[in-house]
Amino acid sequence: MPTLADLLTLRPELAVLAGACLLLLIDMFARERARAALSWTTIASLLAAAWLVTKNGGFSGAPAALSFSGMFVRDLPGDVLKFVILLVSVFCVVYARTYLADRRLSRGAFHILLLFAVLGMMLLVSAGSLVSLYVGLELLALSSYALVAISRDSAISSEAAMKYFVLGSLASGMLLYGMSMVYGATGSLDLATIQTFAQAGHDHVMLLFGVAFLIVGIAFKFGAAPFHMWLPDVYQGAPTAVTVFIGSVPKLAAFGMAWRLLAVGVGPLWPQWQPMIAWLAVLSLAVGNVIALAQTSLKRMLAYSTISHVGFLFLGLSNAHADGYAAAMFYAISYALMGAAAFASLLVLSDRGHDADAIDDLRGLNARHPWLALLVLLIMASLAGVPPLLGFWAKLAVLRAAIDAGMLWLAVVGAVFAVIGAFYYLRVIKVMYFDKPDDQPVAPIHADGDLHWMLSVNALLLLALGLAWNPIMAWCMQAFGA
Repeated sequence: MPTLADLLTLRPELAVLAGACLLLLIDMFARERARAALSWTTIASLLAAAWLVTKNGGFSGAPAALSFSGMFVRDLPGDVLKFVILLVSVFCVVYARTYLADRRLSRGAFHILLLFAVLGMMLLVSAGSLVSLYVGLELLALSSYALVAISRDSAISSEAAMKYFVLGSLASGMLLYGMSMVYGATGSLDLATIQTFAQAGHDHVMLLFGVAFLIVGIAFKFGAAPFHMWLPDVYQGAPTAVTVFIGSVPKLAAFGMAWRLLAVGVGPLWPQWQPMIAWLAVLSLAVGNVIALAQTSLKRMLAYSTISHVGFLFLGLSNAHADGYAAAMFYAISYALMGAAAFASLLVLSDRGHDADAIDDLRGLNARHPWLALLVLLIMASLAGVPPLLGFWAKLAVLRAAIDAGMLWLAVVGAVFAVIGAFYYLRVIKVMYFDKPDDQPVAPIHADGDLHWMLSVNALLLLALGLAWNPIMAWCMQAFGA
């Protein structure tokens, strides 16, 4: 039976769950005017959960705590990831407010599904067992499928949701099959017990077979090549407000899942799984950067760039030691902030009758709105890894992690593709500052106030954290005891 101590460990998760239940009641019984409070209720729930994370013991340096018979772990890596997940989700809720109202999409469904997705991510990054990990993963996945299909009158969104559902189900099946092989080899679903079994040096083919399928499942969830086929279509087909969320926050949860499975679970087998992660990094860098060069749709370009960023994150994971995990976490945090800002810039450029998608939609942006052009410049430069922005330090951290692991060749590949990837980001900057609209007069852009100031905060944060990145890196290093 769960004890009071078990429930107290789950205080942040319970706050999110309570917020989701409250939203269900508001959406069902409140009048239309009262439903305007849905976004503020969501933000309050997320901020309350973030505050509880800081008070939950992990940030104070307390040792890791187990609850529910070891199925849930409260430790510093999990708390760091939860805190960032909650804060970036607040950004996404503010970004979505005007978009949902203008297109008459269900605000109640969006915020409820977003909170359940966040709850799934929080359970996922604190999983101590394969069972709790899978439950968190499926809660996130099912909520994400519904979010993509939230625009019920859009055939493109429905098609994207079906593709996401079918390929996501395939990925979940592969991950579940790998878990069954691991269970068959070790006789346990507990990650700590699996680590002890792997550390004992048993020569077990079934365990290695299961690890291979776990990596395939992880690659699917990340959108790493060659398991990336769902990602561009889903990002382009989903409503832009949904793309802002699924294109940024779940990468933090995916890193938490990968760390729990590979480091906490089968960490002693790192000589066997390290080459697989390294080659997934190479394929993701190559496919993401090369195909992004040919895109005319800004959404698809950012989608393929996401694949390349997953490759950089895998550079850190391939280190297979505390320094590498810290670098990968730093990259995941950096990309969550950059990805949210990049997709949100499309919201600012959109209006009620038109969703900005083409790169040509940014033609002459500096003439129409110089401040917005500057914000997009900061975002694209950070994604490209231009110093002193946050993206530069994130790339430098994972390249150094690859070198420290004795894989100089992998770091060289990463550096080469970083240069290639800079081209399509610089192309966006060139279109904004040096091109003018061909067939229409230059018109000013009137962005919604909430959306405008939140994008300003997000973009300027990339510059501020780039100038003061050491505390965040130290935070990540502390999380893994590096």
